Amino acid sequence: MRTRITVPDDSLTRLRIALTVFFALDGFVFAGWVVRIPAIKEQTGASASALGLALLGVSAGAVITMMLTGRLCRRYGTHRVTVVCAVLLSLSVALPPLTHSAVALGAVLLIFGAAYGSINVAFNSAAVDLVGALRRPIMPSFHAAFSLGGMLGAGLGGLVAGALSPTRHLFGLTVIGLLVTAVAGRTLLRIPAPTPSREVPQQTSAPRRKGTRTRGLVITFGLIALCTAYGEGALADWSALHLEHDLEATPGVAAVGYSCFALAMTIGRLTGTRLLERLGQTRTLVGGGTTAALGMLLGALAPSVWAALLGFMITGLGLANLFPVAVERAGRLAGPDGVAIASTLGYGGMLLGPPAIGFMADWFSLPAALTSVAALAATAALIALLTRRAAG
Repeated sequence: MRTRITVPDDSLTRLRIALTVFFALDGFVFAGWVVRIPAIKEQTGASASALGLALLGVSAGAVITMMLTGRLCRRYGTHRVTVVCAVLLSLSVALPPLTHSAVALGAVLLIFGAAYGSINVAFNSAAVDLVGALRRPIMPSFHAAFSLGGMLGAGLGGLVAGALSPTRHLFGLTVIGLLVTAVAGRTLLRIPAPTPSREVPQQTSAPRRKGTRTRGLVITFGLIALCTAYGEGALADWSALHLEHDLEATPGVAAVGYSCFALAMTIGRLTGTRLLERLGQTRTLVGGGTTAALGMLLGALAPSVWAALLGFMITGLGLANLFPVAVERAGRLAGPDGVAIASTLGYGGMLLGPPAIGFMADWFSLPAALTSVAALAATAALIALLTRRAAG
């Protein structure tokens, strides 16, 4: 028997607001780091490939701690872990500008990535409990808040890039993060996490062929998630550098690139439910992947800054709903195991993106390397098209 914790409706509303704030804070802090990558690259003197390996620390730290944070949440509660991880995230974002080599940068980014991965597991777990308690599909609103926070963080970074050094800018993010955590964290720590009753699934037997087919489809949707996460990670880490070094944009304008992408992602996620209801999941996947591929070709190969910014926005609109739809379809096929497989493959794409772009940039050029995002987005659309009957 599981004891169900009943929380008043007004407390659930305050809890939803607090979790929304933490999602937005996560995007805000992460985007603030992203827009200063060009300046920190110059400070460390790293080559494109060395920077790619250093950036790998963020994804590596995130993936490693994601596998461990679930245990901490079960032991100490999702709300406590969320608050602690928010403090660690706020403190660790100030570390990158203190480094002067690619090796040192990779080491501190491992810490930053660990905090980033942990808070994502913690507040997503808390949000799942809240969704179950409210019995309303509000999860997209949390992820829209993350995208909005990213847009605001990148926009602020663009405004201060010419006036503040990376050290002062990122230390300012530390102060803001700690203040926000102090305010919103009080709500999380005071309100117990709602624990909806859960049914234990009945054990059923199925033909081996059907089980193999199901696992194959789950992996297929996981590949769609991988292609999507690769694109998101590439734009987060390399868009500002592309605008500043290849198109000779000022640091302030270069920082706007990720802001445009984050704005488009926010709009896409806020309208995702209506889009899915009108087009269906397969058309949404195919259309989104195709749109992202065309947008990224424009963003990577455009000869002007403004055309590249338009391409980033089109890419954001296309990628916005691919990951959640792919994970949802995998979960519908195989339950929590399907979600876990698809999510792991998705984070693998984010892990692969930074070093892959870095190496390809050294071998060819950064614009050519960024076209790989278009290729994988088109691959996601093709996979969705080829599996439409089997998925149905």
